[in-house]
Amino acid sequence: MRDDRAWLSDLLDALIKIEKYAAKGERAFYEEELIQIWIIYYIQIAGEAANQLSDSLKTNHTEIPWKGIIGMRNVLVHQYFGLDLDEIWDTVSTDLPMLKAKIQELLAENKIVPSVVET
Repeated sequence: MRDDRAWLSDLLDALIKIEKYAAKGERAFYEEELIQIWIIYYIQIAGEAANQLSDSLKTNHTEIPWKGIIGMRNVLVHQYFGLDLDEIWDTVSTDLPMLKAKIQELLAENKIVPSVVET
């Protein structure tokens, strides 16, 4: 069984991996299918990690848009053929840097009560 700290670490790892290829820029994102697939895959991973977090952690940290993170994962998984690349790039370039900073703060605070989440 994994705890919230492990799921937050997975979420942060996914964000770092997204950042790796997002750094190539918007043009590369639109022109290179493999970069699109990489970024979409790791957004899905981040959303799944967020979904596995305990309700208490999500309730105690409402500054993070958990429902939006999980919702984007669901859209990417279930509506794959209707994806809006503009919306994905906007999320990557605007929202993910702030999310990464917040997750890093949570992990650095070391105040996360080890709440075990059954898998």
